[in-house]
Amino acid sequence: MGVVLPMDSLDIFNELSELIKLQINSCSEVAHPNSWIERRQHKDYDLWCIQEGRIEIRIQEEVYLASEGDLILFTPKVAYTATTLSTSCKFIFTHFDLSLGNHLRILDNFQLSGIIDSTLVEEEILLFLDTYDQYKRSAPMSGIRLKGCLTILIAKIMEQYGSKQYRGEFVHYPTNQKLTMDLVKLQPVFDFIHEHLHQTIRVEEIAAIAGMSEKYFISYFKQALGLTPGRYIYQLKMNRARELLYLKRYSIQQIASMLGYPDPYSFSKAFKKYYKVPPSKFVW
Repeated sequence: MGVVLPMDSLDIFNELSELIKLQINSCSEVAHPNSWIERRQHKDYDLWCIQEGRIEIRIQEEVYLASEGDLILFTPKVAYTATTLSTSCKFIFTHFDLSLGNHLRILDNFQLSGIIDSTLVEEEILLFLDTYDQYKRSAPMSGIRLKGCLTILIAKIMEQYGSKQYRGEFVHYPTNQKLTMDLVKLQPVFDFIHEHLHQTIRVEEIAAIAGMSEKYFISYFKQALGLTPGRYIYQLKMNRARELLYLKRYSIQQIASMLGYPDPYSFSKAFKKYYKVPPSKFVW
């Protein structure tokens, strides 16, 4: 089954939400008779929304059943055989990619692939289906809305995973444990960064926490998360700066100190580079 990541590893999706990209490659609906059988392994993520009938999914020796209303999420690692168990079946399928930074398969780090009961994502499914109806009629801006609704649906699935209400049943063949081990090994680094965000954090000190040389650590971190450790720290500091500015309780000098910048000028320069406006003009 591979290594199960700590649930707080999902925090990276909130911390780095600006760097997450979801791309819909195709979205359509299909109906199959009772003689239908499909053997595939997709190159991207594939989400089925079962509208009619019952479907059997076979992965190696394991058999799973999905019924009307259920979702089925396949990751690129899953090789499956699908067959109809009723007189016919009908479902909406959506092929998509979700990346974090340069990491195109960040979801592979979590056991999400499986059959998802509709009661776990009821409101999100209804929103997605309503938008899909508009999309297939080519309604104005429906493509943008469809992407937004899919993002909301995937976020809800991950939220249910994080709260231990859902865990994907599908086993990955072959299981690549390196992807999951990367984030597990980096968890102490994430914890240290969060606890010391008020200080200047040097890459060499967090590399030591991971037990790696600085050069190897940068490469390892980027492979695991899709961005460099320096960019990760910068992103967290900018997120926190935004929150502190919205509070309207602290001066620019105080916020600079709270985020480990040596002076207000250095902080303002970093802030303007990210938000395109100086912190003094960010909140009106």
